[in-house]
Amino acid sequence: MPQGESVPPLAVDDELVSKARKTLDDMVAQTPISLNGMERQIFFGDLIEKLPLHNKAALRSYLEHFLLRMFALNASDIDMGGYGGNEQVWYRIYGTKKPDPTVDRLSFNDTNILIMCLLSGRQRQFLFENKNLDFSYMITRDGAMHRFRADAYMDLDQVALNMRAINSTIRPYNTLNLHPNVTKIVSLANTKEGMILVTGITGSGKSATLDSMVDLNNQTVDGHIVVIASPIEYVHVSNRCIVRHREVGRDVMSFRDGAIQALRQDPDIIVIGEMRDPDTIFTALEITDSGHKVFSTLHTASAVESIDRIIGEVPPTEQERVRHRFADVCRCVMSQKLIPSIDGRRVLAREVMIVSPSVRAAIKNGNTGEIYQMIQESSDIGMVTMEQDLKRLVVQKKITVEAAMSYSNNKKRMQQLLGGGSLFT
Repeated sequence: MPQGESVPPLAVDDELVSKARKTLDDMVAQTPISLNGMERQIFFGDLIEKLPLHNKAALRSYLEHFLLRMFALNASDIDMGGYGGNEQVWYRIYGTKKPDPTVDRLSFNDTNILIMCLLSGRQRQFLFENKNLDFSYMITRDGAMHRFRADAYMDLDQVALNMRAINSTIRPYNTLNLHPNVTKIVSLANTKEGMILVTGITGSGKSATLDSMVDLNNQTVDGHIVVIASPIEYVHVSNRCIVRHREVGRDVMSFRDGAIQALRQDPDIIVIGEMRDPDTIFTALEITDSGHKVFSTLHTASAVESIDRIIGEVPPTEQERVRHRFADVCRCVMSQKLIPSIDGRRVLAREVMIVSPSVRAAIKNGNTGEIYQMIQESSDIGMVTMEQDLKRLVVQKKITVEAAMSYSNNKKRMQQLLGGGSLFT
């Protein structure tokens, strides 16, 4: 919530809390004091398997109150459990993560049990073996469906949890305010092939932008879209396109497998949630080279960094081939950041690189250092540097000069844009 607003108290049904509290206390009382570490977690898992359904439901409903509170607070994330959680429930609200002072403390035992109660037996086993589990979770209340992207992991032998609320609505594509040339690249109606990358750090809104692009095509073009993600976030309803959703670990074993299998499913657009390893990068380039349209993401802060990351991820013997292939298939790279705004919320800043003939030549020749200048001088065709977009937000009085400097990639250029009387030119 915006700065200066107080946190409303948590409203929880007393009867539900009492039932959940008794179940938690009974389970802890059954646990031998001598059990520590993973053995203790496995014992909790065994107890959960034996719990009557009404007790499991009480525990889940109790935890779901904390999840649903996210919507009252306008929080993007919730964190709990683990040693670092300090027995508190934490929320990220407009970019700032703080513990909720209105929530009673939950012991390590409480959060270990509550978190594992969200999981199936198979998911708990995966968590115990791999020390980490990505999964999705859904709550249906009063006719509304709320979905979450979740990560359970170990923190000094305790189970910790992060859950991110998935938007129940798609941001309309036209509100992204992208140049018509970018829209032509994104739309299947204008281009049937090519790779479009959306990059940024975790929590920068990459998935929301991808969903807007998918929705644009779903509403305007007849085709087939295959979405491969870990986990699936927004679920698109097929309109003019058939939209398939394949969750890694549930519907398909990996991003690479999903991309290869998609080729046999007659797709027009393949969405690869993240290019996180060399195998996925190779596969994405190959399927784009075969004449398909591919949307994907990277954890990079700028367009040039995205190019260098893709090339740097593959073995040196393959880098020249990947450099040329990427230059041939990539059409556009959008790098975005969510910037703290003056009103206490956050606003999107974006760098856009269109792969023009000159940009393509620079990539092939290994002259990526020249690309920033090309982006800076090509606003007429839809390109913009992060610094130029940050200046726009300063001029529009949406962010402060200090925020622009802090979030810029090129501090020297940002200072030049903001100084010497150029701020309002």
